[in-house]
Amino acid sequence: MDDPNIRGGFGTRLRVTQRELAPNHPEIGAATTPYADVMTEEAFEDNSSARAIFAQRNGPFGTYERIVERRGDGGLNETTTWSVDIPWFWWLFTPLIRRHFENRTHRDKRPWWAPPQELNQREVLVLALLAAASMASAFINTLFTQTVTYAAETFDVGEQGQGVAGAIVRFGIVIAIPLAILGDRIGRRRIIIALAWIAPLVAALGALAPNFWILTANQTIARPLGLALDVALLVVAVEEMPKNARAYGLSILALASGLGAGIAVLALPLADTGDNGWRIIYVVSLLWLVVAARLTRRLSETTRFTRHIGSSVKVSRRKNAQKAGVPAPRNLRVQGVILVVAFLGNVFLATASIFQNRYLKDVRGYSAVLVAAFTLVTTTPSALGLVFGGRLADDYGRRVVAATCIPIGALMIALSFVAEGPLMWVCAVVGGVFAATAYPAMAVYRGELAPTAKRQTSSFLVTVSALLGGSVGLIVGGTLIDHHWSYGTVMLTFASVSLIIAALVWVFYPETAHRELEELNPQDALDTD
Repeated sequence: MDDPNIRGGFGTRLRVTQRELAPNHPEIGAATTPYADVMTEEAFEDNSSARAIFAQRNGPFGTYERIVERRGDGGLNETTTWSVDIPWFWWLFTPLIRRHFENRTHRDKRPWWAPPQELNQREVLVLALLAAASMASAFINTLFTQTVTYAAETFDVGEQGQGVAGAIVRFGIVIAIPLAILGDRIGRRRIIIALAWIAPLVAALGALAPNFWILTANQTIARPLGLALDVALLVVAVEEMPKNARAYGLSILALASGLGAGIAVLALPLADTGDNGWRIIYVVSLLWLVVAARLTRRLSETTRFTRHIGSSVKVSRRKNAQKAGVPAPRNLRVQGVILVVAFLGNVFLATASIFQNRYLKDVRGYSAVLVAAFTLVTTTPSALGLVFGGRLADDYGRRVVAATCIPIGALMIALSFVAEGPLMWVCAVVGGVFAATAYPAMAVYRGELAPTAKRQTSSFLVTVSALLGGSVGLIVGGTLIDHHWSYGTVMLTFASVSLIIAALVWVFYPETAHRELEELNPQDALDTD
């Protein structure tokens, strides 16, 4: 299929960055040689000692030219002309790029915010589109959780009814399994675009719900659609990002998801505008149709799925792989372990997330304002964990990052249910950062260890397993607390599962960093023949 529609939009205008280097500047000698940082340069053959011109050999820029001219005093004047197409997020990255060009050195290969491997123009565009769609899916997935209390008050439904509704909505995930299977048959693009339109529309219908149980039924459909969209986005990121930047790509999607969920939280004051103010928040879902329109115009099918569909190989891929001397895939064993890890991990994470506000309110006596402040202060640093976790997983490997950070993160989060005062806040911050650092390394496995023909279905089953684990954790944890276990004892008990997870990752997970998907899934290599 054709490349994405790479055309100018907001933020794609031509920019010029200039700097003057004094004769004694430490970069004075290196500035006349090609850089390799956020992109790779190449020099023109007719460069001279007085004037040198460099162009982009590989990188994200639609336009790029760097001209270096030597002054009479021995110093240099450098002019970099560039443009980059980053839909929705240009306002965030163009200042970072400009600052990098103003302070560029050969010593610092890549700035902290850049991927471990330079992305080309197509990859940057695709990642930006996926990030915008991740915001939409996260908003829809968070909508019911944030508004259920207000809706229940309108319809006079108690806590028990709210709990039942939450369980119904959570288990509604099974209705989206056919969508994942369909994504492996008709393509990622068609599923993503369809869900990007349908999910906000269905979610917005919740504003018209005449009673609480109709709202619950509505969200039992809308939330799985949002989750199915999220999984499809992960699969595209895994298939489109280069081998040394797959975990980084997922860390960007996770950051965008956090922003989308944050928008749902910021919309909560609308619920205070009246008895039915919560309905307005559901109407806000329609704003995400703007993202759907952009995806329809600019997102293309992944290269790997296009190659898979176009393959002339019609017989069993496994038999062909064995005949060709290629090892048979380890899918069943490894995928089984991934499902177990997802289940166990969410037993702890979902319980900690849901119980946190109740613990702060009931045990620590925090007001709603203090609870909100605690959440904001302790979760914001996790964004750095996501960025650095993606880079660490791509640079040094997934297994070591995950096996190290998961137990530390779980222990510190559990201790935040035990410690008091400032130490409680510190434990929550440290635990959140370590958990976020482990996330890209773990999430990328969901798509890396499945062949193209089954990648979306396999990834979605991991999501289902995680949701089931979260439900079990909430039920068991709530029962233990009702039987007079302390929050700290419950969370420390659940946190001990992280040691099992770390052992499973270290023993059974293969190292996938720096390896192409076709190397990890030999049957996919036949599509390239």
